[in-house]
Amino acid sequence: MRLIYSFLVYCYGLFLRIAARFNLKARQWVAGRRGLFVSLEAALRQVDRRKTPVVWFHVSSLGEFEQGRPVIEAFRKRWPEKKILLTFFSPSGYEVRRHYELADFVFYLPLDTPANARMFLEIVRPEMVFFVKYDFWFNYMKTIHDLHIPIYFISALFRKNHHFFKWYGEWFLSHLRHVSHFFVQNNESGDLLKAAGIEQVTVAGDTRFDRVFAIAAHPVSLPLVEKFCDGKQVFVAGSSWEPDEAVFLPLINRQETEMKFIIAPHDTSPARIRFIREHLNVPVVCYSELNGDNATATNVLLIDSVGILSRLYRYATIAFIGGGFGSGIHNIQEPVTFGVPVLFGPNYHKFSEARELVALKGAFCISSSEPLDQKVRDITGSRQEHSRLSAICSSYVTRNQGATEKIMQYLEQVV
Repeated sequence: MRLIYSFLVYCYGLFLRIAARFNLKARQWVAGRRGLFVSLEAALRQVDRRKTPVVWFHVSSLGEFEQGRPVIEAFRKRWPEKKILLTFFSPSGYEVRRHYELADFVFYLPLDTPANARMFLEIVRPEMVFFVKYDFWFNYMKTIHDLHIPIYFISALFRKNHHFFKWYGEWFLSHLRHVSHFFVQNNESGDLLKAAGIEQVTVAGDTRFDRVFAIAAHPVSLPLVEKFCDGKQVFVAGSSWEPDEAVFLPLINRQETEMKFIIAPHDTSPARIRFIREHLNVPVVCYSELNGDNATATNVLLIDSVGILSRLYRYATIAFIGGGFGSGIHNIQEPVTFGVPVLFGPNYHKFSEARELVALKGAFCISSSEPLDQKVRDITGSRQEHSRLSAICSSYVTRNQGATEKIMQYLEQVV
């Protein structure tokens, strides 16, 4: 089975090298790994492992980084003498956080082949390893186990339909049995692991709640965005895809109110930005063009950069979260922590926070443009109703804090 898995990984790498000719992210993925081992070895050469251990944190992309960030920061505060290596799989995370100040080293993760895993771990020689959520790389996991290095999963999430629990899943499941400890998000994940004979599990919750609460507690202002908002009600569309935009762009084009609109698409490539502009029949300004003169000249702000969405939600009256008409919604904790009611498409059921907020009536599923229009009017038309929904959202985040503390309490006993 390992030969088949490794062959598929090789094929994936080959596909990305071909795609790099046509796709920017694939090109970044390939370029970022060029000469990686030489750079990694040079960076770590000066670290005396006998006196200064290296701790490796791996995340897939920007979302998983934000999920792991509370633990990284708590770990740094508790053990400042240790060096932290942070790796990313995706360019969307690495390119934004390559200069993250609380990591001593930031690199791409080499492709998960047996040879790469051995070479990477021979160079890094980490004291311990942390993976976030469900970024499972089985050759790395095997090599980590063979070297007797502790490995932990933060905010891990499992569902019945995952391949680990299928009739063919034993090979994949065998790697999980070698994990030192899982800190899972919910009871369902813990029960699935324990039913499979994996007892090293703590139901800690989702560290994203700790991260978004910290963001809300220490908000970073965006003066030009504040000027754009101009004290008016603001509709923020975050991480949107084309099917999402087909639902909310008609609302924007009608311009029936003085509401301001901020659109932050998931893909900020020039082609996607151009596509959205072409489907808006009202004046629009891009964030890269925003200045003191044009900030109040239009009601539509189009975000053509990455890394600021979590800060935009503080200005929202209501938020539309993308992905619900595709593979699944994106992060809803970021707006909810600011007390912002959220809307999204119908594919949200695999996300417990979305299901729970829908049940609490702090979040709402929208199937088309007409229900969206009505729900926006219902929420924004009454200050009392908006305040009620806002309180539901804020209290939900408050109740779900604490995962980072549970993880740190465990690590205090083993580090």
